[in-house]
Amino acid sequence: MFDAVADRLAASVTDLSGRIEPGAKLSEMIARNQMPQNTPAAFVLPLGLRGGRSEAATGIFRQTISDTLGIVLVVRSAGDATGAKASDRLTPLRNDVIRCICGWAPPSDWLSGETIGVFTLSRGELISLSAGTLIYQLDFAIDDQLRISP
Repeated sequence: MFDAVADRLAASVTDLSGRIEPGAKLSEMIARNQMPQNTPAAFVLPLGLRGGRSEAATGIFRQTISDTLGIVLVVRSAGDATGAKASDRLTPLRNDVIRCICGWAPPSDWLSGETIGVFTLSRGELISLSAGTLIYQLDFAIDDQLRISP
């Protein structure tokens, strides 16, 4: 998942080019009490699956699922204790990421191979604002269909 999303972001959101990392890198940085030196930066996190309606018929099981991913944006502004400058930088970046991901479907082998939708925006939320570093998370979901047959 990471490669497809990172490639799309790098091609469409030039401010993030070379600054897109997997979620594990964010976890590692938080454990070390660090943040990216060069921002804006983005981290792509798999957030999980949610099962929907299912059907069982002779020889086949089918269920709709929603696969969710998060894109965490980090914006820093030196000397910006209130976060006003970081917030001004965030809005156009956030909007570029939304335009890049919404309405797009990754390659069919990324999910179960039966992708039936495109990414939609689920939510956006301010995670943290501290010492001029703003962390904002965007969540996106895509509908898919699980099919199991003998």
